[in-house]
Amino acid sequence: MSLKNFILSKLFLKNLGIAIIIIVGGVMLLLIWMNFYTRHGQARPVPNFVGLTMEQTSQLARKSRLRYQIIDSIYTTVVPRGCIAEQNPKPGFKVKKWRNIVLTINAFHPEMVAMPSLVDLPLRQAKALVESSGLEIGLLKYRPDISIDVVIDQQYNGKNIPEGDSLQKGSVIDLILGKGLSNQRTPVPYLSGMKLDHAKNKILVSSLNLGTFVYDNTIVNEADTLNAFVYKQIPEFKNDATLQLGSSIYLWLTVDPAKLSVDSTRIVSDTIPAITSSGNQSN
Repeated sequence: MSLKNFILSKLFLKNLGIAIIIIVGGVMLLLIWMNFYTRHGQARPVPNFVGLTMEQTSQLARKSRLRYQIIDSIYTTVVPRGCIAEQNPKPGFKVKKWRNIVLTINAFHPEMVAMPSLVDLPLRQAKALVESSGLEIGLLKYRPDISIDVVIDQQYNGKNIPEGDSLQKGSVIDLILGKGLSNQRTPVPYLSGMKLDHAKNKILVSSLNLGTFVYDNTIVNEADTLNAFVYKQIPEFKNDATLQLGSSIYLWLTVDPAKLSVDSTRIVSDTIPAITSSGNQSN
């Protein structure tokens, strides 16, 4: 029998049809199985575990058909001790059933760190050492001294704190600095358009203190506070404006670029590429 006649024969066509049916059926079964195995379209939002006790966390995880794992502990005053402080994925993020949620618990006891020795260090070096030790810089207080911007003393809660004393991580340390033997002054820094952390750092580097800061009514959520930038400062920046060392600067923050001058808007566009305004403007 020739090849042409074999291909056109009923036997070949019958077997070809059966083969096609088997292949199509197999592909359909595979797709159905994969859809079931991956639970396509069955994603659910992650509940909020932050602030819950371990018992509450376990109950909520079972109810939500999720698993959880405690991977770390921190110490914070935001939630009670022994409760969940952080989670990943965040609440509302959609995941499949029995997804593992990574949790961080608030420690029962605060983490302690040793107070470093800051005396005789220049302000910039003292600031770096304080932050690397897990502490924070508080007020800068100036006294007449032969040195300028060099640490004379270190204080915690208004009292001298010696090197090696244990402090809770995150404690605020005030620095006593020399201001020279004359009435030295420092230029007022230009802060418009800067985020709060950047502005704080520039204020400290200028040997000044952050008095307080105020958010306007465009700040409605945590994301806004992270994106907020300075639109007003007192004292205002002027080329010849100066302040005594240790003076305070007050800031107002917004997420509305319309409140900035042309120069400030350029700073914001360089540092905050995507600012969206929320809420009404206020002056």
